[in-house]
Amino acid sequence: MVKSYLRYEPCKTFGVITSSLSNAVFSGDDKLAIAPALEDVAIWDLKKGILIGKWHDVDNKSEVIVIAKSPNKIDYAVGYADGSIRIWNIETSSSSIIFNGHRGAVTALTFDKTGTRLASGSKDTDLIIWDIVGEVGLYRMRGHKDQVTSIQFISRPLLGGHKSKDMTSSSGYLLSSSKDTLLKLWDLSTQHCMETVVAHRSEVWDFDISKDEKMLVTGGEDAEFKVWTIDHEVLAKGLEIDDSNKEENEIKKTIQFFGSVKREGKDRVVTIKFHPNSSLLGVQGPGKSVEIYRIRTHEEIKKKLSRRKKRQKEKQHRDQDENDFMEVNVEEQQIRAEDLITPYQIIRTDGKVRSFDFSMIEDKNGSIRVLTSLTNNMLEVYTVNLSDIIPSKLYSIDLLGHRSDIRTLSLSSDDNLLCSASKDTLKIWNVQTTSCIQTMECGFALCSTFLQENRYVIVGTKSGDLELFDLASASLIESIKAHDKAVWSLQVRPDKKGLVTGSADTNVKFWDFDIVEEKPYGEDGPVFRRLTLVHTRTLKMSDDILFVRYSPNQKLIAVATLDATVKVFYSDTLKFFLSLYGHKLPVLSMDISSDNKLIVTGSADKNIKIWGLDFGDCHKSIFAHQDSIMFVQFVAKTHHIFTASKDKLIKYWDGDKFENIMKLEGHHGEVWALAIGKHGDLLISGSHDRSIRVWEQTDEPLFLEEEREKELEELYESTLTTSMEKTTLEDNAVEVSSAGKQTMETLKAGERIMEALDIADENTASWATYNELKERGKDPGPPPKSNPILVALGNLTGDQYVLRVIEKVKSTELEEALLVLPFTKVISLLRYLDLWAKKEINITLTCRILFYLLKVHHDQIVANRLMRPRLDSLRIHIRTALKHQKDLLGYNLAALKYIKRDWEANSTSEFFDPLLDNELEDGSSKKRKFINVTS
Repeated sequence: MVKSYLRYEPCKTFGVITSSLSNAVFSGDDKLAIAPALEDVAIWDLKKGILIGKWHDVDNKSEVIVIAKSPNKIDYAVGYADGSIRIWNIETSSSSIIFNGHRGAVTALTFDKTGTRLASGSKDTDLIIWDIVGEVGLYRMRGHKDQVTSIQFISRPLLGGHKSKDMTSSSGYLLSSSKDTLLKLWDLSTQHCMETVVAHRSEVWDFDISKDEKMLVTGGEDAEFKVWTIDHEVLAKGLEIDDSNKEENEIKKTIQFFGSVKREGKDRVVTIKFHPNSSLLGVQGPGKSVEIYRIRTHEEIKKKLSRRKKRQKEKQHRDQDENDFMEVNVEEQQIRAEDLITPYQIIRTDGKVRSFDFSMIEDKNGSIRVLTSLTNNMLEVYTVNLSDIIPSKLYSIDLLGHRSDIRTLSLSSDDNLLCSASKDTLKIWNVQTTSCIQTMECGFALCSTFLQENRYVIVGTKSGDLELFDLASASLIESIKAHDKAVWSLQVRPDKKGLVTGSADTNVKFWDFDIVEEKPYGEDGPVFRRLTLVHTRTLKMSDDILFVRYSPNQKLIAVATLDATVKVFYSDTLKFFLSLYGHKLPVLSMDISSDNKLIVTGSADKNIKIWGLDFGDCHKSIFAHQDSIMFVQFVAKTHHIFTASKDKLIKYWDGDKFENIMKLEGHHGEVWALAIGKHGDLLISGSHDRSIRVWEQTDEPLFLEEEREKELEELYESTLTTSMEKTTLEDNAVEVSSAGKQTMETLKAGERIMEALDIADENTASWATYNELKERGKDPGPPPKSNPILVALGNLTGDQYVLRVIEKVKSTELEEALLVLPFTKVISLLRYLDLWAKKEINITLTCRILFYLLKVHHDQIVANRLMRPRLDSLRIHIRTALKHQKDLLGYNLAALKYIKRDWEANSTSEFFDPLLDNELEDGSSKKRKFINVTS
């Protein structure tokens, strides 16, 4: 009989406030923070400091790289490491649109002013323009030679400096920066690069454009940022020879260098951002500060120039004559970048800053809020006030996560409480609600466990101390200098009367629990009883001790040392029993099964070994992971094993059959620790990515053969999509190409369309044969039976079924799905397109499919004379249908204009000046004033 297992599924993820690969932004009302949380996006209430929502897609396992806010303040574009983009709605917390086009991580996103177009840049050096309304990719633009770092839309100007009111998908310009040191200006109407600027000597990390789109600020590796001007007249006129340099025939440049401004920070620029409504500019590097600069008004610059002129004049009086003064005076009248942009305030944060964002709304006193996302898993909000010299911290979200890696986890005896510890913090969590109950400061924690019916927690630290915490008072009650070096391992004895510790000072120490009485308030005060540890025995080893473990019956104790061996002793006499030798690198973790028969060891050599405890024989050595194995543990009362590794995976093994049952994927960093529930139905993991993940055992059975088949299918699918993604040098040489990318979803959608066409063609052919026989007067027999699928869907015809299948394909995946169809199926689909056009069914979708097929298969269609009648029929039917659509749109537009005029007429009131026209003294008349007020 085939053995079955129960599957473990991810249940909860907590502990991540903000991850360090992406930026965080304010919500539309500035009350919430939209922050990345590894593969999810977390919504935080800044005032209350609580998590109010999370955007999670079960199909996504890639980390969030960039977040952009739409002008409508409702939609947010989120770019992921696998090249996908999801549009999330903050009101419904759902993703309605998924774009797949990039072959690398999405590194830059921006909406246009109307929020109808989205531009994305990626590590694959491509830029893609997406239509949000049509849910399609418009085109891909190539030109950069390295990762795109930032992109911004620029409105199309008209002659005279006015902005264009044309908001179509082809209007405007796009400015992009890259790590190839270049700024590129793209004309979206012709879809080509119209200007390239060598902006810095090194990578251009970020840029931003002012609200009036006349100033551009770029930041690179230098300790300064550069200011550029954007000439909108040159943009409006197009290519034009510079009159001042007729001899050299230079073309006028749209982007012109204006000057450089020194920063306080010496490292590279990470983020540059203009405040959307006020004259402030924020610049942030990888350090612990955000520099705020103020942009001076024209009057302030004039005053500064006049003061400079006055100082220059006084200097000239002292040093030179008047003629020389006049020459210098003319030079000094030019405005420099330092005159325009001046340092204002510096925000000092508690950790290194990953990103910052300005609030859209100013407070009553004119202050502005700045949201900072820190690399140590914190969000902070600062207030920048005109009257204060130093910005003040308003809110901070830090309690619901660790500042550094989670190095140790332990569960309480009833599996309700979880203890997690990191470099300097110990936290107690409620497993059911994932809320943080207590936070206490501790040393660099390496191991931990609950004591005395979950009333205490003891932590072993890197400094060699054992720190004992009382959970009731949330305080450190005793710190014992147990070892001279790091305490790598500790375990409570099976009889619950003591514990054992193993340290890098080569000692294994045995401790008993004791109760001491204290009078902290003097001799007359009350007596308090608390737990303490009493050292009883020491086992001296020859090498550093990395792990110690009792057998459940307390007869044996296993000690793993730095020489890659495990030595087993009798726990009562400490006499040597067995030596387990075989690992090439030190054993980092081990465990003994509940029946005391097996011991499993996990090593830095990436192998786990399963040994018998009777004779010390190695039952099996398994190459388990791609990196060091940090944790192994048996599930209680079974021979099933969980292993965790630095390769970001947790694996579930059968210790009797020596087979991998399943892989638990989810972490984005090294997995340092595991905690398994006493019944084996709960698994909790802690990682370098600062997340704590809860996995629960489900009732779903799992069979090893099915798992192996599923793994092979995933491997085949990944190789299939990667082979399709390979682009030739000719493809890369093309500046503009299609925006799509083949994925498994598009391949499956294409297969569904082919199956639908087969069913429809079969149904059509059978009825055609039946009708032909009937016309000839022959007995055709009973009418042909429809396909069971068509009957089940309500006796659909073939063309109705094909339309139904195509309508279910996502708009973003339709074009790539049509590419999967062979030409024979394209001919069949054209027949159904003709039927839909004739019946005027979903004419928008019909035209889109038709035009795309004609573009892709143009050469084959033109070469096939038999296609001409079909194309003529399509042309007639499409034109007729489009004319009806045009008439309908014109009628509706006229009706809407009439309703608008009628509403304006009924909602506008005129107020007149009660005085009649009066004659003034000079004979002129004073006109009557009036005002229009619209409700």
